[in-house]
Amino acid sequence: MNPDEKVFKIISVDGGGIKGLYSASILKRLEAKFNCLTSDHFDMICGTSTGGLIALAIASKIPADKICKFYEEKGELIFPKHPVRNFPFIGKIDIGFLKQIAKGGKYKQEGLKKSLIEIFGDRKIGDSNNLLCIPSYSVTEAKPKVFKYDHLEGDLSRDNGALMYDIALATSAAPTYFPMAELEYYHNEQFIDGGVWANNPTLVGLLEALNNFVGTNKSYNKISILSLSSLSITGGNPVGLKNERSFKDWGSDLFETSMNGQSYFTDFFLKKITEISDINIDYIRIPSVSISKDQESLIQLDVANKEAYDLMKIKAEEQSLVYEKDEKINKLFTTKKTYTIKHG
Repeated sequence: MNPDEKVFKIISVDGGGIKGLYSASILKRLEAKFNCLTSDHFDMICGTSTGGLIALAIASKIPADKICKFYEEKGELIFPKHPVRNFPFIGKIDIGFLKQIAKGGKYKQEGLKKSLIEIFGDRKIGDSNNLLCIPSYSVTEAKPKVFKYDHLEGDLSRDNGALMYDIALATSAAPTYFPMAELEYYHNEQFIDGGVWANNPTLVGLLEALNNFVGTNKSYNKISILSLSSLSITGGNPVGLKNERSFKDWGSDLFETSMNGQSYFTDFFLKKITEISDINIDYIRIPSVSISKDQESLIQLDVANKEAYDLMKIKAEEQSLVYEKDEKINKLFTTKKTYTIKHG
């Protein structure tokens, strides 16, 4: 190791609804292997949507094992199963889908909010153990918003007083799934899921690092990034699908297609920039594993049941067995973070 190297370490977690259990299960395995808390090994934590929830939990020094239990214990409260009813002249329709297209969202916010309050309590962004980047989108201001720990390097003073559960609501308010998050702390500004523009928030973290912490006349001269994918359907579709598609035809694919495309491009960009840039960057992404056609119905943003949980945990273990042997992963989890958060 170069003694003159000062490495700024970032972990980034994709969005994906209940599929956050896959990402959290990978972290659980890594924490067990290296006998550590993820929070102690990364200077900055980035996360969008369900990845934002994971990021805030990591920054609160909550073990990944407890984050996994959160998904399994609260998943059906957050994403309750709706009945299917038979309508004259129309046929069978899932009531949740009917709410999604005609009545303000598939799910109420109460189950999610109650669950978030249980895990975060009255913790605020200013209580974080790590620097933070949590993407959302402000409908009020019609532009992206990134919630951050108010660090001195950026002369920030906006977010430290915000409650973590409010920020988790703001980053995960997926359009048509949940109501917008209206936050009193931000003068009732309304937010939706950060996945509409940064489902993979790795670039958000990279930009924040280069602006404030890494480079000429800054404290660090190298960046190491671990990016965690959600579990996604990777098999594609046959040609010959119906061209003229309504919201009913698209269903959950409408949101997932956007998120998957954005996540793919961010990963592609990071791989290329490490090849052509003078910036010293180590980058590794733990991707989704392959999902069979038979398994696709279980791998959705909001399918919350034991069968889905078991499949996600199996897939996470498969991927962990491969990546826990990687030299970059080993280095990330055997060296401590060096940026010190100054509370108060």
